Amino acid sequence: MDRAQLILLGLPLFLFCSDLFNLFTPPPPKPQPHRPHQPPHIPHQHRPNAIIPETLDFPSQKTSGLGGAIGYGNTVEINFCVSCSYKGTAVTMKKMLETAFPGLDVILANYPPPAPKRLLAKVVPVVQMGVIGMIVAGDRILPMIGITNPPAWFHSLRANRFGSMASTWLIGNFLQSYLQSSGAFEVHCNGEPVFSKLKEGRFPGEIELRDLISKTLTRPSILTGSSY
Repeated sequence: MDRAQLILLGLPLFLFCSDLFNLFTPPPPKPQPHRPHQPPHIPHQHRPNAIIPETLDFPSQKTSGLGGAIGYGNTVEINFCVSCSYKGTAVTMKKMLETAFPGLDVILANYPPPAPKRLLAKVVPVVQMGVIGMIVAGDRILPMIGITNPPAWFHSLRANRFGSMASTWLIGNFLQSYLQSSGAFEVHCNGEPVFSKLKEGRFPGEIELRDLISKTLTRPSILTGSSY
């Protein structure tokens, strides 16, 4: 038998066997009537108790024996160099401390330079105006004080009056600003030094200063004194 005869014979046998299989196969079950969808039943579980957030106990939130905040009755003084443009930093620290310690009295004040620098700072404007006056009217002032032959530097200044006066004004202002500056940013709490820029050579950080003030205010002696 060739291949074509096998195919012609095998196809009817395959169809006959499939019919016998379908004949003895049980019918499929009838579909059940449609029911509305219900969510799956979830067994009741014990719900944990509500967790109450615990607030951190910062020193600034502690209260004294009379129930008032530790800031009340205490004073922090910030002495800074006004001519050094430290006022913005001082104001920022003041607001931060007043927020962290309600009732705290924060005082801002200028930290003056040493006495010799203050005296020189007062002399500089006088010399400055004297040099400018000599440039403008030196040819009439010098003969009045007995100087008939002006020195060479006077003629050099008179040769370029505008440039000489501008240079004198700028140099005088620079010297005056330098002599009036102290470079200080000193913090005291109830008269006790807390931070010194003159010693540390830097500004305090906000968190650092808050912690230093907090440690000072939470000392037993400070708390006892503020309760009276």
